[in-house]
Amino acid sequence: MKQGPAGRLYVWVLIGIATGVVVGAVAPELGVALKPLGDGFIKLIKMLVPPVIFLTVVLGIAHMRDLRGVGRIGLKALVYFEVLSTIALLVGLLVVNTLKPGAGLHVDPSHLDAAAVSKFAEAAHHQSPVDFLLGIIPTTLFSALTSGELLQVLLVAVLAGFGLLLAGHAGEPLYAVLEAANKLMLRVVGLVMWAAPLGACGAMAFTVGKFGFGSLGKLAALMGSFYLTCLVFVFGVLGLIAHAAGFSLWRLLVYLRTEFLTVLGTSSSESVIAPVMEKLEHLGCRRTTVGLVVPTGYSFNLDGTAIYLTMAAIFLAQALDIPLTLSQQLGLLGVALVTSKGAAAVTGGGFVTLAATLAVVPEVPVAALALILGVDRFMSEARALTNLAGNAVATVVISRWEKELTPERLRSALERGAKEPDTL
Repeated sequence: MKQGPAGRLYVWVLIGIATGVVVGAVAPELGVALKPLGDGFIKLIKMLVPPVIFLTVVLGIAHMRDLRGVGRIGLKALVYFEVLSTIALLVGLLVVNTLKPGAGLHVDPSHLDAAAVSKFAEAAHHQSPVDFLLGIIPTTLFSALTSGELLQVLLVAVLAGFGLLLAGHAGEPLYAVLEAANKLMLRVVGLVMWAAPLGACGAMAFTVGKFGFGSLGKLAALMGSFYLTCLVFVFGVLGLIAHAAGFSLWRLLVYLRTEFLTVLGTSSSESVIAPVMEKLEHLGCRRTTVGLVVPTGYSFNLDGTAIYLTMAAIFLAQALDIPLTLSQQLGLLGVALVTSKGAAAVTGGGFVTLAATLAVVPEVPVAALALILGVDRFMSEARALTNLAGNAVATVVISRWEKELTPERLRSALERGAKEPDTL
């Protein structure tokens, strides 16, 4: 059902974010106490993500009737992800070496609080590449839907989709049931999304109330550099890719405005996976493409996290007056290219991924993470927003490669979607 201008969800999310900032600044204790609102909303969304992804992928593959097409889309997605992740790492490396935000801090490594980051380092050590690969395989067929691991859900969904496809006419009754279940889940997601303003308010109030604006100190240079780099990557790199694919990046961002505002408030790009997938389908992207590219992208196409890894690692080296040669920095980039995938599923997100990266780079001590522990939360918004933009662009670009969308149809859909209010 369509809402009037005053009832548009993105407006209420924006109001929630502004309210959270005010509450956190004026009444910090109250802001910290509102943290459960943000946590509760993210848990609600994460509860719905596994069945939505499962149903989308199974139905997409079963409907496609072309096994080679599924493999082709998956291969294109993985190649695209690796190229973009490498570009993101290089952009972060270039900016941090140019602006040098950590230069002049002259931190003594012996004064660092290693205990403050011990749990993150421990989590990073426990997540080796082999563990990561084995972790993709669930304990049982149904445990994938309760584990919260997206790659486990994707694996089971792909197998189930192929099974349903090969079943032929015998699988049609089950296909009809899954189709009905998919429509039900999308309606449930639409209902839960109306809790986004409260979730954004609680999460933002906690961030400002807990850390405050004055806590940024000298680390503001790192934050400013990181936000600037993310903007350059999104509107520069992704903008050029979108232009080459025949669509406007800005119109796509406006089309997904509610989801971007929700991510801004909650600092979690996973909080909008389900509605983003639905909107990309409405845009004209085929269900199979959306179902394969978006979930896989949340483990293999984290552009914001890639930028964060190189910038934060080099910043810490600069702060500790540890000179890194070009070969050492390129080695760091190579390690980050691997750990950004291998540690993606670990609780703690980008910070744990950074710990995993430093753990195998002896030049910079892992204890140095204590320097940015207090402001990591402020940078998580930019990471999440950039990750969302990267995966949305990737889905549309691969849909264009697959000739699912013509430039004219895509432009028309984006123009229409930017003007229409949000729907339930």
